[in-house]
Amino acid sequence: MTEKSFKGKTVLLTAGPTHEPIDPVRFIGNHSTGKMGYALAECFAQQGAMVQLVSGPTNQRTHHANIDVIQVTTANEMYKAMQKRAEAADVWVFAAAVADYRPKTVADKKIKKAGDELTITLVKNVDIAAALGKQKKEWQFSVGFALETDNESANARQKLHKKNLDMIVLNSLNDPGAGFAHDTNKITIIEEEATHTFELKPKSEVAQDIVDLIWKRLHG
Repeated sequence: MTEKSFKGKTVLLTAGPTHEPIDPVRFIGNHSTGKMGYALAECFAQQGAMVQLVSGPTNQRTHHANIDVIQVTTANEMYKAMQKRAEAADVWVFAAAVADYRPKTVADKKIKKAGDELTITLVKNVDIAAALGKQKKEWQFSVGFALETDNESANARQKLHKKNLDMIVLNSLNDPGAGFAHDTNKITIIEEEATHTFELKPKSEVAQDIVDLIWKRLHG
């Protein structure tokens, strides 16, 4: 147990991608591996928190006694799992890369190859952080993630307000060694009144930086 203890706190955390089915064989997804979310779960658990980790499809594993993994596949499943547990959690961390859209209809059999084009109609998924942000209590602390490619700080700050977050962790795909699939990450943490920029680090150390700043805000 470190001096910065989360003992007695419950952390609800999302990690990994979501897969939105097209048919029984294919899906819409993204390149998220879940490494950042799982590193955060481990870091919180090591500091005494009880962690409820709602994980999309990923090869990441954790065996820490303080981490309860809830496996989901789609954005809707992730939302339901979060909604069920959000009210009792002290800290929410939205680290998953949730698909913004899903196919309007899912074929019950494999779609056969026919013609040169295939049109799939997509509908918007629920914005999990924004939806839960509407019911956030004064004592709860909410952290979002933003992966951006342009107007990065402005877009992240807009999400901070729109989703009723207390802080947002900005990743840029323009930074070498950051973002999906890497073992390293380079982040900027944006709060209402402050911005914190960090160097490129292993994701375990990035997780520690995030958890340390959350601890400071909770005990501030």
